Amino acid sequence: MWQDLIEVLGKICTVYEDLGKIGERKRDALVTVDMKTLSKILDEEQLAAAKIQNLEKKRGSILKELSKGFKNVNEKTKATEFYKNAPNAQIRARLTSLHGTLTKNVERAVTLRDNNQVLAQSALNAVKYHLNKLGGAAMTPTYGQKGGASVVHEKKFDFKA
Repeated sequence: MWQDLIEVLGKICTVYEDLGKIGERKRDALVTVDMKTLSKILDEEQLAAAKIQNLEKKRGSILKELSKGFKNVNEKTKATEFYKNAPNAQIRARLTSLHGTLTKNVERAVTLRDNNQVLAQSALNAVKYHLNKLGGAAMTPTYGQKGGASVVHEKKFDFKA
């Protein structure tokens, strides 16, 4: 069972590492506004998320089975504390190493996701600005009833026949 846990943790680490690489490619696609590439990258992200979800289910079931034999283990036990119950030092060292790698990979993926979210929002704001400029919309210094800014559309053409 411990070997199964090591195997699953290794796979999760690999998927999160791949997710980090996908995040870097996504950043490049967002910066260059390459929508075709971005679409493919989003599909890859969804596949990676599904893999992670399946692997986490496996990890959860393995941990549940392993924890049945230990009275000092409950839902609040941290993974690093649980790994101390491993049968030998080699397995403990491998689990601790994988845990550190996983933590690093998850933090990197989360940072890239957050940065990409800011880039995507900025790109969306730029698109809105240009669409409003083309449509002759202008923001007024007053606010609407619901607290949002008021937008006034200026007529650029005279449609009278």
